[in-house]
Amino acid sequence: MLAILDYKAGNQTSVQRALDHLGIACRITADPAVIADASGIIFPGVGAAGQAMRELTATGLDALLTEQVAAAKPLLGICVGCQILLDYSAENDTQALGIVPGQCAMFHAALTDEDDMPIRIPHMGWNQVRLTNPCELFDGIAPEAEFYFVHSYYPVPSPEYVIGVTRYGLDFCSVHGRQGLWAVQFHPEKSGRPGLALLRNFAAYCREA
Repeated sequence: MLAILDYKAGNQTSVQRALDHLGIACRITADPAVIADASGIIFPGVGAAGQAMRELTATGLDALLTEQVAAAKPLLGICVGCQILLDYSAENDTQALGIVPGQCAMFHAALTDEDDMPIRIPHMGWNQVRLTNPCELFDGIAPEAEFYFVHSYYPVPSPEYVIGVTRYGLDFCSVHGRQGLWAVQFHPEKSGRPGLALLRNFAAYCREA
């Protein structure tokens, strides 16, 4: 069973529906016992970094996540859940979880696209991910596959944690982590077949781990 972390940051039900579609047992929960017993954790989020960290801190889920990662529990961060795994987010001047070294930066309005036009912020739409390091999450997914993004901030982890990059005004990190601890800036639960394949790969890794 996968635990979908409930920290009032939104988007949990979308992830649950995607996993239900795949026939993967899951539960939206903030119960430490349920999270500890799960084979893996999905850390989703839609909203602001500051609000998310306040809820995590108030409920003690910040310490629980750190403990679970230290115990080698597989974890997948999504969007805000990807960003606040880092040390700091420029959104709301937020001290984040510090599980992965790095920070989260905002897209600059001066950035331009391939036609030399100013990019739109937030970044909303479908884009490819270019892997810079191998990653089990992308097994069986075509390199040209596109994923759905909605964000104004992007992760800047330490270089050794960068797994994949996406072009939007600049090459930004869209996948970071290490084996068993992954984070994606896009929304796999809203990314059609490639996103479902990624979630299926994460669940398979959790079963094997």
